[in-house]
Amino acid sequence: MERYRGTARGGRNIYGFSLGILMLDTDFPRIPGDIGNALTWDFPVLYKVVKGASVARVVEDGDPALLAPFIDGARELIVQGAKAVTTSCGFLAVFQREMAEALSVPIFTSALLMVPLVYSMLPVSCKVGIMTFNSGALTERHFKGAGIENIPKVVCGMENSEHFAKPIRENLHELDVEGARADHISAARGMCRENPDVRAIVLECTNMPPYAEDIRLATGLPVFDITDLTKLMYRSVCKSI
Repeated sequence: MERYRGTARGGRNIYGFSLGILMLDTDFPRIPGDIGNALTWDFPVLYKVVKGASVARVVEDGDPALLAPFIDGARELIVQGAKAVTTSCGFLAVFQREMAEALSVPIFTSALLMVPLVYSMLPVSCKVGIMTFNSGALTERHFKGAGIENIPKVVCGMENSEHFAKPIRENLHELDVEGARADHISAARGMCRENPDVRAIVLECTNMPPYAEDIRLATGLPVFDITDLTKLMYRSVCKSI
């Protein structure tokens, strides 16, 4: 570790991180690669659980009463030193504009924010495939929040997956990882088979990144997820050179 030089400044309790992550109030398993597993990162992050933010309230209900607690949680992370903030559920794109207006640092609520960039890399005749935890709950509200309502896209839902969705939806304490992996491969292949104009894939769900490489290998397409965006944002606020 490099020896610290100069004058150290205080003003808060903990140090050494620049990125904050707002977590849903859950306790299902989060394996490495998941945004909620600290082993996912090669830099320090600070987590903040938003009490009462269940999967049902965020995903199925899009409960507007959660906006204030998420803003308050983000402000706590900022006070502790966060220079950018993200979340543990892509469905929070519905709050993107409101949170961006309320906070003093960049907030990126969802991997859906990557869709415009990804589409700009493709021929205009092609589409972006979006794999999501629940296709029925992903609405125009979320697309507008992320600014992607006019972008050609195909939405592939995992709500009926045998191994992946149930532990998250029901907040269970066991996850069949290989079963969940197979669920993702099957869904991605099906989406691409039915939509040959899909030329890249964005994973809406923050629990999907552990399977991103499997999806890439199964489809041969580039795959983007919230960990990619988080790493980009970290480097943007913590450049050392």
